[in-house]
Amino acid sequence: MPALLDQIQDPTDLRRLSAGQLPQVAQELREEIIRTVSQVGGHFGGPLGAIELVVALHYAFNTPIDKLVWDVGYQAYAHKILTGRRDRFHTLRQFGGISGFPHKDESPYDLFTIGHGATSISTALGLANARDLLGESYKVVAIIGDGSIQAGMALEALNHAGYLKKDILIILNDNKMAIAPNVGALTRSLNRILTDPLYNRVRKEMERRLARIPRFGFRLVRAAKRIEESLKNLLVPGILFEEFGLRYFGPVDGHDINALLTTFQKLKPIKGPLLLHVLTTKGKGYPLAEQHPWKFHGVTPFEPLTGEFIKKSSQETFTQRFGKTLISLAKADSKIVAITAAMPDGTGLVEFSQTFPDRFYDVGMAEQHAVALAAGLAKGGAKPVVAIYSTFLQRSYDQIIHDVCLQTLPVIFCMDRAGLVGEDGVTHHGVFDISYLGALPNIVLLAPRDLDEFDMMLQFAMNHKGPIAIRYPRGGIPATPNSVTELMGRLPHPPLQFGKAEWIRPGRDLAIIAAGTMTYTALEAAFLLERESIDAAVINARFLKPFDSELLDLLSSRYRYVVTLEEGSVRGGFGAAILSTLRAKGNSPTHLLPLGLPDQFFQHGKRELLLEQAELSPQKVFTQIKQFLGQEGTISWERIAQ
Repeated sequence: MPALLDQIQDPTDLRRLSAGQLPQVAQELREEIIRTVSQVGGHFGGPLGAIELVVALHYAFNTPIDKLVWDVGYQAYAHKILTGRRDRFHTLRQFGGISGFPHKDESPYDLFTIGHGATSISTALGLANARDLLGESYKVVAIIGDGSIQAGMALEALNHAGYLKKDILIILNDNKMAIAPNVGALTRSLNRILTDPLYNRVRKEMERRLARIPRFGFRLVRAAKRIEESLKNLLVPGILFEEFGLRYFGPVDGHDINALLTTFQKLKPIKGPLLLHVLTTKGKGYPLAEQHPWKFHGVTPFEPLTGEFIKKSSQETFTQRFGKTLISLAKADSKIVAITAAMPDGTGLVEFSQTFPDRFYDVGMAEQHAVALAAGLAKGGAKPVVAIYSTFLQRSYDQIIHDVCLQTLPVIFCMDRAGLVGEDGVTHHGVFDISYLGALPNIVLLAPRDLDEFDMMLQFAMNHKGPIAIRYPRGGIPATPNSVTELMGRLPHPPLQFGKAEWIRPGRDLAIIAAGTMTYTALEAAFLLERESIDAAVINARFLKPFDSELLDLLSSRYRYVVTLEEGSVRGGFGAAILSTLRAKGNSPTHLLPLGLPDQFFQHGKRELLLEQAELSPQKVFTQIKQFLGQEGTISWERIAQ
């Protein structure tokens, strides 16, 4: 049988096929995704579960004129293949290749660059309003997962959609059975009734006629709706969405393409905000992923026949160390509780949740609630630890300010994935936390150089009386030359003192102040400078806020040149804070070079390649310092504007 994917360059080609050929297209897509992801890694279970839905959407709707808006876009791998990117699909998540999420610069079929959850209904509703404002007539479809629908932003959008009554179709891709899966003959029959054009015409006509009856018309319409809702609620879990003002349909088997196509065709003429509940299986078509959805949510390269992962680093990660240390601390202190937002595995809290089920809170995709919940726990005397990726913590910024910092509450933020995270790309890089937290009163910000120092910082945080945040990267300490590794391995960890930095290496010509694991980069750059007869001191900042002011005075008097080094945005970052402090002193002669990530978004690729691109590799840092030493002038404010 000839491959149908070979005939498809875009959805126009897909729509030339018969409906009977679509299951073959779905199977070929499934094989392509399994083959590619097993080689390069990436999200796996979600994309496999959404294949039939993607095929049916592009077949039933006139994309890209009709608009598909994705949520948590890893479910859109099949969408990428069908929209002209099959020849590049093997470059998925690779440096210079296609993104693992929808990306606005890749294709006109990708309306937004996305990677965070709960955004699709809001942006789709905005599109629907713009369409009506400009007198256009395309369809707008938002696809959202069951993990996202509970988020506050999604509920706000549902509420507004029900109020505005704009024509919009919201598809709830339910692959975790989060809403009761009433699939069967009765449900299918009821769904056929609810989507039937004749039923909907009769329904509207009956409402109109009943409403015209004097005195009792309104009551009769309301009673009729109650009867309809009672019947629907016996069979389908749609009453919540109906209360929002949306018409609910489903559940529909998300792997039955014919059922999806039939439903889409019947929904198209119905006006107003509609919600279609689609049931899918995460990892569909790959039995191991179906049986172990968490294990195969996101994967490194693996052997497709056995499911065995090929590349598995033996190096302990910050995430793993966090989980172990928190359990140890919690055994000694019954006040410690842990909070995460739908990421117990990604943040290292699975074992904690099993060891202390009554002291673990997974709030779902609700970061704002997670932080405010932590504030309440802290106020009540508990010691809450909020473990969230740096990029996701951005979503709770107001709660950090209003509910934690303003109240000076002892909430501990453990920010995983701080810095460049690699293949997950632009929406997941945690490069702004130093900037967005450093501006807040009352908060303390730390960055460990290695795992043992991370342990010390966690212990320190448990005894701190106000808000405190620890940022740490994905993975473990960076790979470095033996000379650097041996020196760092021999260095003892001095006790952690509030606001005090750590001298790593003495030097007479300049000082490099590094944040977190960038200490390794600073030390490697110092060894390169030594070959040029330049003697550089290396300092591990430890505290990014407050910074060691006594040390800064010492550096100002001892060194003509000071360099700061951080894996974060140079705008408003650690270096900028030191520049501001020096400027406030007024009489500092120091020439200061802040090195960090420039004012741009970084795409996906291996972390080492991205650091090279950002000029934060040891060799690039060495080169920039050499150039800096050859320049005269005052404190380098211009660097911040680059």
